[in-house]
Amino acid sequence: MKLLQRFFTLITISLLLALLPGLAFSQTQQPLNGIIFNNKTMNRAAQVSVTNLRHHSIVFSSDIGTFSIAAALGDTLLFTKAGFTSQKLVTGIQRDMMVYMVPALKLESVIVKGKTRKQEQQEVMDTYRSKGIYYNGKPPALSFLSSPLTGVYELFGKEPGRARHFAAQMKRENEQTEVNKRYTFDLVKRITQLPDEDVKPFMLAYNPPYPEILKWNDYELIQFINTSFAGYKQAKRLPKLNSLTEKEKPVNQ
Repeated sequence: MKLLQRFFTLITISLLLALLPGLAFSQTQQPLNGIIFNNKTMNRAAQVSVTNLRHHSIVFSSDIGTFSIAAALGDTLLFTKAGFTSQKLVTGIQRDMMVYMVPALKLESVIVKGKTRKQEQQEVMDTYRSKGIYYNGKPPALSFLSSPLTGVYELFGKEPGRARHFAAQMKRENEQTEVNKRYTFDLVKRITQLPDEDVKPFMLAYNPPYPEILKWNDYELIQFINTSFAGYKQAKRLPKLNSLTEKEKPVNQ
């Protein structure tokens, strides 16, 4: 009888020892690599957002559709890209993954083509030029030699002043349009987990600088959002100026 008990004890211990590495592996974050394809064309899909829903880390697929993200066994990965159906996949023991993104169905619609914002801007600048404003209100130095009156008018005329103001506004608007192509509501919400009503105010308060965002890769953009969010949380914890002022007021006798 004792021999039989020892036998079952040894079997139990052996099973536990066999399971322990698997349990440890399931809790360990390991790099998971993958390739993402367009399910219809079988071309590789670039700039697909890959989110680990357990700890909300985000990466993007490269220009050749590859990605690498830290994930443990059983983590759920969310794959999203505009124009494709989002999908969730649960990680297994394999450290390599093939993902096939399905293009979203588009309903037939009548498209009414209007003027683009850049076309409208160009028309306004053409109107200024038709009034004799050739340099957007900023004439080059040599223009005074070839046409002194034009140079003086460009510097001090009322219409050239308006042209300068419009050109500066147009520049800011076009730069912000480029920023908005990457610094999106959905991206900020996924990284910060802010409620919808707080995302826009956060984005306005922490807007990426235009020259830098053109040079940033996806990791650097996400790092900017995380750093900004840390400052945002710190600012929210600070007491309001009004409350401090109220505390400092003397008590009426």
